[in-house]
Amino acid sequence: MAATSEDAYVDHPLLSPAFIEQRRYQLSLASAAMGEHTLVCLPTGLGKTTVSLLVTAERLHERGGTSLMLAPTKPLVQQHADFYREALSIPDDDIVVFTGEVRPDDRAALWADARVVIATPQVVENDLIGNRISLDRVTHLTFDECHRATGDYSYVYIAERYLADAADPLVTGMSASPGGDKEAIVQVCENLGLSNVEVMTDEDSDVADYTHDTEVEWNRIQLPDQVLDIRDALNAVITDRLEKLKEMGVTNATSPDLSQKQLNGMRADLQRLINAGKSEGYQGMSIHAEVMKLRRAVELVETQSVESVRRYFERQRNAARSSGASKASQRLVSEPKVREAMRLAESYDGIHPKFSQTRILLAETLGIGGGERVIVFTESRDTAEALVDFLAESFHVRKFVGQSDTDGSDGMTQTEQQETLDEFRAGEFEVLVSTSVAEEGLDVPEVDLVLFFEPVPTAIRSIQRKGRTGRQAEGRVVVLLAEDTRDEAFFWISRRREREMAEELRDLKGVADELERELGETTLEEFEAAGGENGEHTTPDAPSDADSGPAAATGGSARNSSLTEFAVTTAETDGTDATDDTDSVEAADSDGDDTEAESDDDPEGTVATADSTDDPDVVEVVVDQRELDSTIARDLSTREGLRTRLETLAVGDYVCSDRVVVERKTVSDFLDTLTGGDRSLFGQARDMSRHYPRPVVVIEGDGLYEERNIHPGAIRGAIASLAVDFGVSVLHTRDETDTTELLATLASREQTERDRTVSVHGEKSAKTLDEQQEYVVGAIADVGPVTAQSLLASLGSVEAVMTATEEELQEVRGVGTKTAQRIREVVGSDYAYSEDGDSDGDGDGGKGDDEDEE
Repeated sequence: MAATSEDAYVDHPLLSPAFIEQRRYQLSLASAAMGEHTLVCLPTGLGKTTVSLLVTAERLHERGGTSLMLAPTKPLVQQHADFYREALSIPDDDIVVFTGEVRPDDRAALWADARVVIATPQVVENDLIGNRISLDRVTHLTFDECHRATGDYSYVYIAERYLADAADPLVTGMSASPGGDKEAIVQVCENLGLSNVEVMTDEDSDVADYTHDTEVEWNRIQLPDQVLDIRDALNAVITDRLEKLKEMGVTNATSPDLSQKQLNGMRADLQRLINAGKSEGYQGMSIHAEVMKLRRAVELVETQSVESVRRYFERQRNAARSSGASKASQRLVSEPKVREAMRLAESYDGIHPKFSQTRILLAETLGIGGGERVIVFTESRDTAEALVDFLAESFHVRKFVGQSDTDGSDGMTQTEQQETLDEFRAGEFEVLVSTSVAEEGLDVPEVDLVLFFEPVPTAIRSIQRKGRTGRQAEGRVVVLLAEDTRDEAFFWISRRREREMAEELRDLKGVADELERELGETTLEEFEAAGGENGEHTTPDAPSDADSGPAAATGGSARNSSLTEFAVTTAETDGTDATDDTDSVEAADSDGDDTEAESDDDPEGTVATADSTDDPDVVEVVVDQRELDSTIARDLSTREGLRTRLETLAVGDYVCSDRVVVERKTVSDFLDTLTGGDRSLFGQARDMSRHYPRPVVVIEGDGLYEERNIHPGAIRGAIASLAVDFGVSVLHTRDETDTTELLATLASREQTERDRTVSVHGEKSAKTLDEQQEYVVGAIADVGPVTAQSLLASLGSVEAVMTATEEELQEVRGVGTKTAQRIREVVGSDYAYSEDGDSDGDGDGGKGDDEDEE
């Protein structure tokens, strides 16, 4: 397409007139993306979303069907939807939003008539597993922030289903920073089925006209002695704990400045000790958990603020006092040097130098420099809130945090987030203090200064944050760096990774053809293995309008040499540049206790599912929606000839026929039920036996007799009771893959060989009065069902058990000093309420710091 004046706009039957500014690089990228499954790499702020929009408009116009766009957070989904409704000349009602806030049955109805669906990936994944939607008529699928397509992230599953199910698929992946190295980029492409890579950098001539220099300043700060004293007291404890781990032979390092890689190695060695049946492995894991908690405290005091570490200590104290507190938490708060650090933090009344420097920089930018807006990024919500309080004395400032509530801090609703951004754009306040949630591609307006309260050790996030400035004019980025702290390490890691990523993108441009050949060969082999001919993807139920466009090309997409259908019309410039309205970036994967990140689950208690079909060749497995945390349901849903259906099951986890129900237990879950856990295995067995003639319990995983210090006879006794007393078959599987195979076999055998149907029935049986009494008493840790029966038989009632003294409790057979003390602690202690259910106060829902997930 010939270049025209800079005031020209893209003209297309499905685009709003005079809305999308004509930019040669965007049209070039869109043209390439029309021909193949394409990864589009474009610097932040230059309109990746517009590229996808151009492809969507052309596909809908030429091929019909539905366009699906996925984005990782609810605010970003809503922002994309607003942009699409403005940019596309189709009714607003034809563009729908799918998030967990939309009821599943409503989503199923909306899907049938929508032309554009913009959704969070978790919701689409659940709808696919639940057989509520089908991707067969989706003619364009966009993955925003596609660098997330690794591991078990929903993008990977959705791409697999789309390429298998769609009659006329075309995939576009978008990212400003697709990965830290070539291998990571290749992995993303393979996971999404992308065979073409289009990269543009700031150095490209077409792009350079729309970019501006972003000056990055590293502002070094020296911490005062009082802050360093807090750190040194904590480091002394870390050194002591590392000495103990060294004695166990899992480390040679005793310096508190050890790396995360070293800590991960220690954990792996400790796990090997546990697997070998060595009791010191469990002791070492507890010490390792202490080290992780202490390192987090050191990181907070060095890189954040004294207030943030003060709040962290308070959460640790509450966790240590709570019922079922871990030994690591209890030892931590009772350690003399940790208590000394707590006292120092409580007595510190100075201003952290990072706070002072932040105020100075804001005064220079907004006062002396005449600037209008500043964004301050920090990893910690505690720091964000403390900064807002501190800066409010001199500036109009607001916070911007995630939606989840944490201990002592309320999250922001999606409406509150949007209102805050709207007011920031309108100039109603001048300083936005944000956690990492604002990195997620939200349409934050251009600002005069982006201030990093700490260096970001991940290149992706650092690049994205700097994308908030320099879009229309020269911008300024300042990073605060505390000398001789972990800030220094993060500084060098960030510099190295950003340099590596820039080099990789430049190299990627040079080897794009070679990479595309490699990816194209992989895609072709996969399609041929799936039954396609000559690399073309065909299905018998293709949309009737699928034949009207160009012939299918590699990967089954429609090949188009250029966007010749797009014409350009000259119009008066009105100052509106729609190309930057929706750009996207990546959220934190950090492990911090109050680090912000956004996700979108599908929390509905009642799940609507597609009606079962009468197709005799299709085997169906009904899945309890609470099983979606595992990969089993998604793996079952991808099997040819097998359909999954989601329901909230009253009994069991999987229903394979009208007579077979399966309760899945990992080895840890199974052992928990034998040691006074909240769930009653035998109650579940009773419920299954009442309503299904062939109940099954699957125990998944290795180490049934080695994982816990439980006598093998007790484990065998439980298995024997399930089989003999309740008529439950007990089967063992190695892992989730093995469980998936077993469920598929059970369902196929029942429905194909035995000609059984699938029928969900039964309610959990009501417990008798004595069972309820035993449950109440047995729920206390260290009690359990047998001791509960003894207590009730001896003392006569639940009330008598709860009001008995320690001496009276110890008179009961089987109750020792420890159990009596625990009962009195649970009954007599004050209740420390936590809205998010985080029992140890570190923001991970009760897991120890050493168990944080990425």
